[in-house]
Amino acid sequence: MSPVRVGVFGLLGSGNLGNDGSLEAVLGYLRAAHPEAVVDALCGGPEAVTARYGIPATRLHWYRGEYRTASRAGAVAGKGLGKLVDAVRTAAWVRRHDVVIVPGMGVLEATLPLRPWGFPYALFLLCASGRLVRTRVALVGVGAAPIRNRATRTLVRWSARLAAYRSYRDEQSRDALRAMGVDTAGDEVYPDLAFALPAPPSPTPPDGEPGPVCVGVMAFHGGDDDRARAEEIHRRYLDGTTRFVRALVADGRRVRLVTGDACDAPVVAAILDAVDSPLVAAADAASLAGLMAEMAAADTVVATRYHNLVCALKVGTPTLALSYAAKSDALMARMGLDAYCHPAREVDADRLLDQFLELEKRAAELRRTLAGRNADAARLLDRQFTALTAALFPAADHVPTPRETP
Repeated sequence: MSPVRVGVFGLLGSGNLGNDGSLEAVLGYLRAAHPEAVVDALCGGPEAVTARYGIPATRLHWYRGEYRTASRAGAVAGKGLGKLVDAVRTAAWVRRHDVVIVPGMGVLEATLPLRPWGFPYALFLLCASGRLVRTRVALVGVGAAPIRNRATRTLVRWSARLAAYRSYRDEQSRDALRAMGVDTAGDEVYPDLAFALPAPPSPTPPDGEPGPVCVGVMAFHGGDDDRARAEEIHRRYLDGTTRFVRALVADGRRVRLVTGDACDAPVVAAILDAVDSPLVAAADAASLAGLMAEMAAADTVVATRYHNLVCALKVGTPTLALSYAAKSDALMARMGLDAYCHPAREVDADRLLDQFLELEKRAAELRRTLAGRNADAARLLDRQFTALTAALFPAADHVPTPRETP
């Protein structure tokens, strides 16, 4: 038998640590359960994916300026031509594979600004190509949300319908697709794929010295429906978060600013400039493992980006969410911390500080809660990978994953 050919697809290697963490979890599954598989990627940052994960990778879009605003006639023409070329390129890439996996990510949502002819179109090309050339396309542990834009909603709905396998990272995602007209009766819900990654050991702080507070910040401008007031939303978020950090510093607390995407760097710079204290420092984490290490060393975490929350909860650190979408609320509820959500669109520094102090009072209790919820997540993700093998590799001899080995 020739080895099974597996492709992975998405905005991978493009600076978003959460997306790359989902890829890392799927690669770990493939290497443990299907070591014979030959894996490559069609992704946003092929050079970074190849350098970090050692797999061949191809650029997702033919036109290199795909995610830059097209203001000139040449750029507009280049984007238009790129859509036609990408249809051929995607179909040819899919045809070379037995299985294509879209690992996690919020590929079926528009909770951040999104144009239909960007990633939704690319995902539709993938799923349509899979159906056309009879390659199984799997949307594994993905996020979905209600979408108002008709064109985006149509592309997302048909992408989901054409996929051979679907699973979701929360109940709201499955409900959102069902509301769009997708038959989800056979689809399952599992924890986010990043919960399958190994957690770093928690360091032991010096006696009597409190650990830092990790504050995860984001270049937050609202969602796809907030374009008209995006700058107002961003200013309110930045002002409220800055005032909260300043209050922590006034109490003598050390603060580590963390991010989850390269685009978040200006927010870190703005807070450092506004607070101007040696107690505030920027962390330099280049992976979800690095983020987990930062958050394992913290006493508490206050974070905005979804995968900042995942990292903090995974390592068992009491966490408060600056929530910008239902997925954050759902994650916090699943992990037993639903009382500690604060709206990212309306950051009230005084109320946020009150919630933070309450979180710290219950820290020991919440750490025990998180330990139990993480054990549940590990068991459910073992079940997810077993289901994935049954759906995508029915003829393969199953090699037990590390957790399945006696």
